[in-house]
Amino acid sequence: MAGVAREAEEIGCAAVWTSELYSRSATVPMAAIAAGTSTIAIGSNIAYGVGRSPLMWAAEARDLDELSGGRVILGLGNGTPTMMDAWHGVSGEAPAVRMAELLTVLEALWRLHEGPVHHDGRFYRVHITPTSDVPEPVRPRIPIWIAGVNPRMLRVAGQHADGLVGHPMFTTEYVRGPVAEAIAVGADLADRDAGAITVMGIRMCAIDDDIEIARRQAAFAIGQYAASRVYDRLFELHGWSAQQQDIRQAARARDHDALVRAVSDEMIDAITITCRPGELAGALARIPEGFDHLDLIAPPWGLSEEQTHTTNLEILAGLRRHLSTPSAV
Repeated sequence: MAGVAREAEEIGCAAVWTSELYSRSATVPMAAIAAGTSTIAIGSNIAYGVGRSPLMWAAEARDLDELSGGRVILGLGNGTPTMMDAWHGVSGEAPAVRMAELLTVLEALWRLHEGPVHHDGRFYRVHITPTSDVPEPVRPRIPIWIAGVNPRMLRVAGQHADGLVGHPMFTTEYVRGPVAEAIAVGADLADRDAGAITVMGIRMCAIDDDIEIARRQAAFAIGQYAASRVYDRLFELHGWSAQQQDIRQAARARDHDALVRAVSDEMIDAITITCRPGELAGALARIPEGFDHLDLIAPPWGLSEEQTHTTNLEILAGLRRHLSTPSAV
């Protein structure tokens, strides 16, 4: 991972991102990448906000920011209510309210060097009076981006966060419409400029010499997400609700072939990049505007570790070509 990050830094990428699931943490790789790079920003995409206490989040973020020389972006998400309950042992109740409270507490803990922190809230109780000097952090504040798909969490991003970690299912149309509208509502509540909130897009890149294999990889990944009701509004926006029902039925039956067939070409083209090796740079040039930052990933479902690594190398090769062109931003 550190080697890939060094190459990304060398070719001019703005940031490199780590993620976590039930078998990997985001923060340990961030430390390795921080030690192995010099200038590139290092973010978590995402780490589970409910996976650590606010105190430990603040402590880990301080360490990472010091280790990297002030290059960390803390990307946090809750996961679904079921994940919150089954994976982390916390209530899945009101996840947006929980996230807003977490950001408030983290902001206070980042300033622990200024004095005690006392907070009694709906989800978090923190009372810390330092018994020795607390070093001042590398930066006065750390940028925190949060993951959100639906209106309540998007409003929290607008009201409290520095950025929004988009979802691999986000289309440009969804970002320009429902996402922008909800962020603006949240920003108004806090008298903030909605335009100052960074919106990250994520594009799943399926790359193979056989374009039909690449499209099948993309369709399978879309199908894993589409079965969830979290994405109903996105499918409604595009007129894909009927196909979404077919995807759900196939997912319940665990019929992978039917699931892939139910994902239309229009969905694949709107949500992912599918191409042959050497074609990624051209595909990037055709992505419509709408994101402030774009994160390119291998499809997170259905690929082996070796396939994922190969895809990541192809992504880097495509980015090298894309970023070397005079018109690339």
